[in-house]
Amino acid sequence: MGQHRRPTEMWVLEGVAPDGADHWTFRLTKGAIKTVGRAPRADFVVDAPLVSRLHCRVTAAVDGTLLVEDLGSTNGTFVNGERVASREIRHGDRIGVGRVELVARLAGAAAPLD
Repeated sequence: MGQHRRPTEMWVLEGVAPDGADHWTFRLTKGAIKTVGRAPRADFVVDAPLVSRLHCRVTAAVDGTLLVEDLGSTNGTFVNGERVASREIRHGDRIGVGRVELVARLAGAAAPLD
């Protein structure tokens, strides 16, 4: 008998400041919509150079997909080095906000290779 695998319940975004002084781990459950930015009102605060007050929004859809949308940031939002307005994120993708890269991974999945 085969086993049915459920779609992931959570996405994890992890990043380290360029100077190594800060480390961020953000978790998104299905249906979560979170902002990333430097301001205290952001859901996920990344206090680092070149990060806008409200830089981007990440949405973990109920179907298991993850979407990132730039919120008019000064320095742009990047996925795997490419500036984007909006993009679906896959396991292992790197989201660039300012000088910080957040690596997206599905909870429970193997860590992405460098």
